[in-house]
Amino acid sequence: MRTRTRQFVQHLSHAIEDEELAESYLDDSLPLVGLVVMYFNAVEKSLDSFICEVISDRSDTPGLIVIQKLMFSAKLDLFKRFSDDFHLCFAIQPESFTGLVQELGEIARLRNLVVHADWSSTDEEGYTFVRLKGSKEGMLQEYLQFSVDSLEKLIDRIIAANHLLSGYWEWRSVCLSIHGRHEDDV
Repeated sequence: MRTRTRQFVQHLSHAIEDEELAESYLDDSLPLVGLVVMYFNAVEKSLDSFICEVISDRSDTPGLIVIQKLMFSAKLDLFKRFSDDFHLCFAIQPESFTGLVQELGEIARLRNLVVHADWSSTDEEGYTFVRLKGSKEGMLQEYLQFSVDSLEKLIDRIIAANHLLSGYWEWRSVCLSIHGRHEDDV
Protein backbone atom coordinates (compact mmCIF):
# COMPACT_ATOMS: atom_id res chain seq x y z
CA MET A 1 0.00 0.00 0.00
CA ARG A 2 1.45 3.31 -1.05
CA THR A 3 0.97 6.48 0.97
CA ARG A 4 0.36 10.04 -0.14
CA THR A 5 -0.10 13.14 1.99
CA ARG A 6 -1.65 16.48 1.23
CA GLN A 7 -1.47 19.68 3.22
CA PHE A 8 -4.61 20.33 5.23
CA VAL A 9 -6.02 23.76 4.37
CA GLN A 10 -8.83 25.07 6.60
CA HIS A 11 -11.45 22.43 5.67
CA LEU A 12 -11.14 18.69 5.25
CA SER A 13 -11.75 18.00 1.58
CA HIS A 14 -10.61 15.45 -0.97
CA ALA A 15 -9.77 16.02 -4.64
CA ILE A 16 -11.46 13.45 -6.86
CA GLU A 17 -10.95 14.38 -10.50
CA ASP A 18 -12.57 11.42 -12.27
CA GLU A 19 -15.69 10.27 -10.39
CA GLU A 20 -16.45 7.44 -12.84
CA LEU A 21 -12.97 5.96 -12.55
CA ALA A 22 -13.17 6.24 -8.77
CA GLU A 23 -16.54 4.42 -8.79
CA SER A 24 -15.08 1.70 -11.01
CA TYR A 25 -12.19 1.28 -8.59
CA LEU A 26 -14.63 0.99 -5.66
CA ASP A 27 -16.69 -1.62 -7.52
CA ASP A 28 -13.56 -3.78 -7.78
CA SER A 29 -12.16 -3.19 -4.29
CA LEU A 30 -15.13 -3.03 -1.92
CA PRO A 31 -15.91 -6.78 -2.11
CA LEU A 32 -12.30 -7.34 -1.00
CA VAL A 33 -12.87 -5.06 2.00
CA GLY A 34 -15.63 -7.46 3.03
CA LEU A 35 -13.22 -10.39 2.72
CA VAL A 36 -10.64 -8.55 4.86
CA VAL A 37 -13.30 -8.19 7.55
CA MET A 38 -14.50 -11.79 7.24
CA TYR A 39 -11.04 -13.39 7.40
CA PHE A 40 -9.86 -11.09 10.17
CA ASN A 41 -12.96 -12.02 12.19
CA ALA A 42 -11.92 -15.67 11.75
CA VAL A 43 -8.49 -14.84 13.22
CA GLU A 44 -10.14 -13.07 16.14
CA LYS A 45 -12.43 -16.05 16.71
CA SER A 46 -9.39 -18.36 16.75
CA LEU A 47 -7.70 -16.10 19.29
CA ASP A 48 -10.89 -16.07 21.39
CA SER A 49 -11.02 -19.88 21.32
CA PHE A 50 -7.37 -20.10 22.35
CA ILE A 51 -7.90 -17.78 25.32
CA CYS A 52 -11.10 -19.55 26.39
CA GLU A 53 -9.35 -22.94 26.24
CA VAL A 54 -6.43 -21.68 28.34
CA ILE A 55 -8.75 -20.22 30.96
CA SER A 56 -10.91 -23.36 31.18
CA ASP A 57 -10.94 -26.49 29.06
CA ARG A 58 -14.35 -27.47 30.49
CA SER A 59 -16.38 -24.51 29.27
CA ASP A 60 -15.89 -21.35 27.22
CA THR A 61 -18.04 -19.36 29.66
CA PRO A 62 -15.24 -18.16 32.00
CA GLY A 63 -13.06 -17.15 29.03
CA LEU A 64 -15.93 -15.38 27.30
CA ILE A 65 -16.65 -13.44 30.48
CA VAL A 66 -13.01 -12.29 30.54
CA ILE A 67 -12.73 -11.32 26.85
CA GLN A 68 -16.31 -10.18 26.26
CA LYS A 69 -15.56 -6.45 25.95
CA LEU A 70 -11.88 -6.59 25.01
CA MET A 71 -10.55 -5.09 21.80
CA PHE A 72 -8.31 -7.27 19.62
CA SER A 73 -5.11 -5.64 20.93
CA ALA A 74 -6.08 -6.47 24.52
CA LYS A 75 -6.86 -10.06 23.52
CA LEU A 76 -3.49 -10.28 21.77
CA ASP A 77 -1.78 -9.00 24.91
CA LEU A 78 -3.64 -11.59 27.01
CA PHE A 79 -2.68 -14.33 24.52
CA LYS A 80 0.97 -13.25 24.73
CA ARG A 81 0.97 -13.21 28.54
CA PHE A 82 -0.65 -16.66 28.77
CA SER A 83 1.82 -17.97 26.19
CA ASP A 84 4.84 -16.40 27.90
CA ASP A 85 3.79 -18.11 31.14
CA PHE A 86 3.40 -21.41 29.29
CA HIS A 87 6.87 -21.02 27.76
CA LEU A 88 8.38 -20.34 31.19
CA CYS A 89 6.69 -23.39 32.71
CA PHE A 90 7.91 -25.67 29.94
CA ALA A 91 11.26 -23.90 29.46
CA ILE A 92 10.70 -23.80 25.70
CA GLN A 93 9.36 -21.34 23.15
CA PRO A 94 8.98 -21.94 19.42
CA GLU A 95 11.19 -19.73 17.29
CA SER A 96 8.15 -18.53 15.38
CA PHE A 97 6.28 -17.19 18.44
CA THR A 98 7.63 -13.62 18.40
CA GLY A 99 6.90 -13.40 14.68
CA LEU A 100 3.39 -14.74 15.25
CA VAL A 101 2.59 -12.06 17.83
CA GLN A 102 4.07 -9.34 15.60
CA GLU A 103 2.13 -10.60 12.58
CA LEU A 104 -1.15 -10.71 14.51
CA GLY A 105 -0.55 -7.12 15.63
CA GLU A 106 0.32 -6.01 12.10
CA ILE A 107 -2.70 -7.59 10.41
CA ALA A 108 -4.88 -5.94 13.07
CA ARG A 109 -3.30 -2.57 12.26
CA LEU A 110 -3.80 -3.06 8.52
CA ARG A 111 -7.35 -4.31 8.99
CA ASN A 112 -8.15 -1.20 11.02
CA LEU A 113 -6.78 1.02 8.25
CA VAL A 114 -9.00 -0.74 5.71
CA VAL A 115 -12.12 -0.79 7.86
CA HIS A 116 -11.86 2.79 9.12
CA ALA A 117 -10.79 4.37 5.83
CA ASP A 118 -13.12 7.00 4.37
CA TRP A 119 -14.05 5.01 1.26
CA SER A 120 -16.27 7.83 -0.04
CA SER A 121 -13.07 9.86 -0.51
CA THR A 122 -11.40 7.29 -2.78
CA ASP A 123 -9.95 8.89 -5.89
CA GLU A 124 -9.43 7.47 -9.37
CA GLU A 125 -6.01 6.04 -8.39
CA GLY A 126 -7.42 4.21 -5.37
CA TYR A 127 -6.00 6.60 -2.77
CA THR A 128 -8.35 6.71 0.20
CA PHE A 129 -8.28 9.12 3.14
CA VAL A 130 -7.23 7.36 6.35
CA ARG A 131 -6.32 10.07 8.88
CA LEU A 132 -4.97 13.48 9.73
CA LYS A 133 -1.36 13.65 10.86
CA GLY A 134 0.41 16.42 12.69
CA SER A 135 3.84 17.41 11.41
CA LYS A 136 6.31 20.27 11.58
CA GLU A 137 4.69 21.59 8.39
CA GLY A 138 1.22 21.55 9.98
CA MET A 139 -1.66 19.14 9.56
CA LEU A 140 -1.40 16.62 6.74
CA GLN A 141 -4.16 14.53 5.21
CA GLU A 142 -2.87 10.97 4.80
CA TYR A 143 -4.12 8.74 2.00
CA LEU A 144 -3.36 5.07 1.39
CA GLN A 145 -3.65 3.40 -1.97
CA PHE A 146 -5.71 0.28 -1.39
CA SER A 147 -5.15 -1.41 -4.72
CA VAL A 148 -6.98 -4.61 -5.56
CA ASP A 149 -3.58 -6.33 -5.45
CA SER A 150 -2.71 -4.93 -2.00
CA LEU A 151 -6.12 -5.93 -0.61
CA GLU A 152 -5.71 -9.46 -2.01
CA LYS A 153 -2.24 -9.66 -0.43
CA LEU A 154 -3.68 -8.51 2.89
CA ILE A 155 -6.36 -11.21 2.69
CA ASP A 156 -3.66 -13.83 2.02
CA ARG A 157 -1.62 -12.47 4.92
CA ILE A 158 -4.60 -12.67 7.29
CA ILE A 159 -5.30 -16.27 6.24
CA ALA A 160 -1.62 -17.16 6.72
CA ALA A 161 -1.63 -15.57 10.19
CA ASN A 162 -4.59 -17.73 11.15
CA HIS A 163 -2.63 -20.80 9.99
CA LEU A 164 0.35 -19.67 12.10
CA LEU A 165 -1.94 -19.34 15.12
CA SER A 166 -3.32 -22.84 14.49
CA GLY A 167 0.23 -24.17 14.18
CA TYR A 168 1.14 -22.58 17.49
CA TRP A 169 -1.92 -24.18 19.12
CA GLU A 170 -0.86 -27.59 17.76
CA TRP A 171 2.68 -27.07 19.10
CA ARG A 172 1.28 -26.17 22.50
CA SER A 173 -0.98 -29.25 22.50
CA VAL A 174 2.00 -31.50 21.70
CA CYS A 175 3.95 -29.99 24.61
CA LEU A 176 1.04 -30.71 26.94
CA SER A 177 0.59 -34.28 25.69
CA ILE A 178 4.32 -35.04 26.09
CA HIS A 179 4.22 -33.55 29.58
CA GLY A 180 1.17 -35.69 30.42
CA ARG A 181 2.97 -38.87 29.30
CA HIS A 182 6.01 -38.03 31.44
CA GLU A 183 3.79 -37.55 34.50
CA ASP A 184 2.14 -40.95 33.86
CA ASP A 185 5.60 -42.58 33.94
CA VAL A 186 6.33 -41.21 37.42
